[in-house]
Amino acid sequence: MESVLKLVAAEMRAVEQQFKRDLDSDVYLIRKVGEYVLASGGKRMRPMLVLLAARLAGYQGEAHIGVASVVEFIHTATLLHDDVVDSAELRRGAASANRVWGNEASVLVGDFLFAKSFSIMVRAGSLPILQALSDATTQMAEGEVLQLISTCDLDLSEERYMQVVREKTAVLIAAACRCGAILGGVDAACQQALHDFGMDLGIAFQFMDDALDYVADEKEFGKVRGHDLEEGKMTLPLIETLRRCTAEERQLVERVVEEEPLQEDSLSQVVALIERYDGIGYTRQRAQQMVEKAKGHLRAAFPEDEVRRALEILADYVVSRSH
Repeated sequence: MESVLKLVAAEMRAVEQQFKRDLDSDVYLIRKVGEYVLASGGKRMRPMLVLLAARLAGYQGEAHIGVASVVEFIHTATLLHDDVVDSAELRRGAASANRVWGNEASVLVGDFLFAKSFSIMVRAGSLPILQALSDATTQMAEGEVLQLISTCDLDLSEERYMQVVREKTAVLIAAACRCGAILGGVDAACQQALHDFGMDLGIAFQFMDDALDYVADEKEFGKVRGHDLEEGKMTLPLIETLRRCTAEERQLVERVVEEEPLQEDSLSQVVALIERYDGIGYTRQRAQQMVEKAKGHLRAAFPEDEVRRALEILADYVVSRSH
């Protein structure tokens, strides 16, 4: 992964500077909350994908810096809203913005970031990029609602859950890759290949989040272990476990999902069940399959070079990460 970071280091510094300029507002609280969330780090995978996709597509200009910044703004807005919906107290190992400033401020600053993103895109003047990102944000909102109505649904199938993952998480990653392709002016087939790469990578990324929620160290992962279960979210490790477990074990899960608040011993019982039926191993395997599928899209459309290899390394990192 270090080679990838080195390849885009100068451009990523420019993106970070663009973040700060784009956060400019006369309202102090907007700047304060926005800077807090953006400064909390994160992998910056989405802007990195814009930069790498643009380079793979042969782009030579500077507009990809602004597009990368916009994509991270959109992602940050969704994080602010997600943490309110999920009643999250931690984000990337630090207190979440809603815990520090309250739900109202988090929602309103998230709204500002969404509005600012589209203002920047309109000024940039690329209708295809505006369309790609506006379509993505619409689908993300649909995905959030779909996840909401799937809460505590022990009958949720893997296929249905895949729809939640595609719309809630993967569409923005796919759009980031498509935007890079649009900037490079490649043909429709190459644009689609980069989009499909991003979609499958995004699914793999969410699958790994699903697994890490149950097994990762809180200090490394940056959020409370078992938070998905506490929120009644049916994610892949639990879906696979419910598919294979006994009726009695299913009743145990039903009781735990309804607990408020979730007790540590109840979480341990569900984790033990997931381990018994290898829900984590299955989820990691599915993530690996999606990564291999993602890399296949690139290999079918682009010749091997330094940038394609960097995208493949980034894809492999998704399934090897511990946070």
